[in-house]
Amino acid sequence: MAEYVYNRVLLKLSGEALMGDAGYGIDPKVVDDIAKEVADVVHDGVQVAITVGGGNIFRGLAGSAGGMDRAQADYIGMLATVMNALALQDAFEKNDVPTRVMSAIEMREVCEPYIRRRAIRHLEKGRVTIFAGGTGNPYFTTDTTAALRALEIDAEAILKATKVDGVYDKDPVKYPDAQKYDEVSYLDVIAKELRVMDTTATALAKDNNMPIVVFNLTHNGNIKNVLQGKKVGTTVMGEDK
Repeated sequence: MAEYVYNRVLLKLSGEALMGDAGYGIDPKVVDDIAKEVADVVHDGVQVAITVGGGNIFRGLAGSAGGMDRAQADYIGMLATVMNALALQDAFEKNDVPTRVMSAIEMREVCEPYIRRRAIRHLEKGRVTIFAGGTGNPYFTTDTTAALRALEIDAEAILKATKVDGVYDKDPVKYPDAQKYDEVSYLDVIAKELRVMDTTATALAKDNNMPIVVFNLTHNGNIKNVLQGKKVGTTVMGEDK
């Protein structure tokens, strides 16, 4: 374990990360690629928890914007995260990684209910633990779920997987002169609306000094690179770090 700077982390995956170029749903090849990268570090002894979104299937905000009751739309989005979690579990176990799915919304036939101490025990036994169902409450995003669960399991960092190589001062797709941050403070993320995670999640991380590492998931080997402390992506931390 000496080669890793983080021994227990929470990996935040968006639902969109699972759909590849399909534009909707789950791409088995993409999910398998993620599973292989996670398996590589888990077999080295790193404890990995995962929070996954559901935007590749259903987004609560989009449903609400279309006229659906916001709370009802959010519950549908939570169910979408369970579908993604089960797909990830299947891929992990095909790569010889024991995995448990724990949902904030109980559905015992397909996954375990979320219990903090049980989640920590799974991690200690080398099992990837996937947190589904959001927080179990509407109006909270899976970003907030990731920050909350990371704190509950005593993770050392949140790894925020994206399609870009870090945090920029403005959208690098629209603005070629956008500047990338190697490090940025929680306060700057909030004040400049850098969209690392939603404001609630960022504030929760700030209040508890939980580092957030934003990196490009599509670059092969980046999960391991981040865990080994290599200069990958952008680290969000306090001013005094």
